[in-house]
Amino acid sequence: MNQVEINKQAKLSEHFKLGELTKTKHVTADKNIPSHEVIENLKCLCWWLEELRYSYNTLYCLQPGEDYETSENVEGIVINSGYRSPAVNKLAGGVATSNHVTGCAVDIRCAGKEQMIRYAVILLDIADSTGKEFDELLLEQHGNICWLHFAVRPPSQQNRRRIAFLRP
Repeated sequence: MNQVEINKQAKLSEHFKLGELTKTKHVTADKNIPSHEVIENLKCLCWWLEELRYSYNTLYCLQPGEDYETSENVEGIVINSGYRSPAVNKLAGGVATSNHVTGCAVDIRCAGKEQMIRYAVILLDIADSTGKEFDELLLEQHGNICWLHFAVRPPSQQNRRRIAFLRP
C-alpha cells in the first residue's frame, strides 16, 4: 500500500508553506492531509498573513529607510495551528464546526499581550481599508501564553466579524 504524503514545502504564498499551516503534534490515521478545497482556503488566509507580516514589520521592526525585502530586522509570523482534520481537531479539543477543519483559521503565536493587540489592530485596519471581511478575530491567553485566532470563510459563506478576548 502506498503512503500518501503532502509536499510540506509547497508555497501557499510568498512567505508561507503548506507544512507550517498543517503541522500538528497529534498523530492520526489521516495524517492531517488537506483536500484541494482546504488548500484554497489556506491560500486565502495566507493573503491576510502576508498583509499582517508586511504591516507589522513596516510599523514596528524596520528602521526609517530600511527595505522590507532586504532587511535583517524583518520578523516572520509564527503559526501555532492552521488546518486540522476532523480527527486532529477532536484531539486538539476543537469544536466540530471549527474553522480550522475547513482550512479557514489560523492560530498565530504572539510574544505577549502587546504583540497580540498590535496584530489584532493591524488585521482590523486591513479589513477596514480593503473592504474584505473576516469571520473571527479572537485574542486568546492561557497563563502567560498569548495567541491570536484569525478566521476567514470562503466567499460562499457569511463572515461574522466576531471579535473577542478569551481567557480560560
